[in-house]
Amino acid sequence: MKLAVIGGTGLIGSQVVQKLAAAGHEAEPYSKSTGVDVLTGRGLAEAVAGADTVVNLTNSPTFDDASLPFFRTSMDNLLTAAQKGEVGHLVILSIVGAERVPDAAYYRAKVLQENTLKAGPIPYSIVRATQFMEFVDAVMSWTTEGDIVRLPTTALQPIAAADVSDAVAEVAAGTPLNGTLDIAGPEVFPLDDLGRITLHARPDGRTVVTDDTAGFFASVHGDALTAKGDVRLAPTHYRDWLS
Repeated sequence: MKLAVIGGTGLIGSQVVQKLAAAGHEAEPYSKSTGVDVLTGRGLAEAVAGADTVVNLTNSPTFDDASLPFFRTSMDNLLTAAQKGEVGHLVILSIVGAERVPDAAYYRAKVLQENTLKAGPIPYSIVRATQFMEFVDAVMSWTTEGDIVRLPTTALQPIAAADVSDAVAEVAAGTPLNGTLDIAGPEVFPLDDLGRITLHARPDGRTVVTDDTAGFFASVHGDALTAKGDVRLAPTHYRDWLS
């Protein structure tokens, strides 16, 4: 198969390209650095031309209200280019539980992205993942003051990027789901405990203090971002990933 991976130079995209190529497919990575811009549409028509499947792994540069027009415009541009290019399958990566956090602009934007794809003319697949293990350090940095990290008790189910890319590559090489595949890590942790586990394995002098008003995930209540119902559990455990 020939696949165009938009956002193909990022954390997930680069791994998806490698895994598709290893499976014998022709997978080309595209991004701003290769001259493809999903917001302006520059280079999109050329990138998707002749592709059997297009995988969209681009992401908004911010988590605020600006994420809504980003996903609206980028998906409209991509759907237009894919339809003109007679693409037979369009895949996106989204977030488990995004629809359960309507107070957060970024999650509303991801739901908008999903709905735009569903309403479009291209057969599609949506892979929804829980929070990446690779992002825990960044999450902790957002609420670090001196040697204190303030984290809420929000329940997260971290998944390794390698496991996410496995699922995306598998779906991209298959027939359209015209539906959603939810994937999640094998364990659920309160975010504050996740921080403590991280600093126990990789001590740097910081201490975690529980604060349910701290940071981006303070707006997420209970277990809204954990997997429910029909879900594929990934094999990598967080403590093993840390080691």
